[in-house]
Amino acid sequence: MSVTLDIRLKRANKVYLEGETVAGVILLVCKEALQHHGISLSMEGVVNLQLSSKSVGVFEAFYNSVKPIQLISSNIEVAKAGKIPGGKTEIPFEFPLHTKGNKVLYETYHGVFVNIQYTLRCDMKRSLLAKDLSRSCEFIVHCQPQKSKVIPTPVNFTITPDTLQSREKNSLPKFLIRGHLDATNCVISLPLTGEVVVENSDVPIKSIELQLVRVETCGCAEGYARDATEIQNIQIAEGDVCHSLAIPIYMIFPRLFTCPTLETTNFKVVCGLGTAASN
Repeated sequence: MSVTLDIRLKRANKVYLEGETVAGVILLVCKEALQHHGISLSMEGVVNLQLSSKSVGVFEAFYNSVKPIQLISSNIEVAKAGKIPGGKTEIPFEFPLHTKGNKVLYETYHGVFVNIQYTLRCDMKRSLLAKDLSRSCEFIVHCQPQKSKVIPTPVNFTITPDTLQSREKNSLPKFLIRGHLDATNCVISLPLTGEVVVENSDVPIKSIELQLVRVETCGCAEGYARDATEIQNIQIAEGDVCHSLAIPIYMIFPRLFTCPTLETTNFKVVCGLGTAASN
């Protein structure tokens, strides 16, 4: 017998704040009446940590001790054993998004070595001759917006061959790039803005790109491992741009792959920028 099991949240964007209620329906579609042995729904928030392959051997004891950190866990029985009529059946549910004890709900974040995820899982038990059904659905948790406004502090920057961390800086052509960022402490829901100006360059420029990088740190008493990975790279200029002309910087933060600066006992996430000019 063909049976479809699904989880439908009331909010299309699936975004919730701490203290709100995660609500929706469990959708069951079957042609004929369906016998089952109970339907349960669980909500879980977990931080999964892992180390890069280069850390194996360096922190061998720590590598074996990285365990998921549980932030929230709830389970409810939405239907006792019985029969589901043929056709379409919707079973409503609600989960309050509250933590217990000293737990903290961190923002949803999909990283390389740090992963913070919140999921709903529905399980329907069936007879021995029929396979149990299960369905998972991820929802997004955002932090409460800050009541106090962040005062932006503009920061100027200068890029020359001498400022680059490169062993071949002496062989690089001479250039001078100036600019500014409107703020380094950014509201993650707002774009990063600023300007960049090419003052001079001995060779023609092919492209100017802006790189967003995340630095993830995982650790415990045995040691810490720190790794930087690229989140996104956008082109802000193409070709040999006019010198002394201000080029606007405008970058929107990808919400699933960035999060507000986060520092805990076992892990840390910080985001930063890099600018590259191709010659």
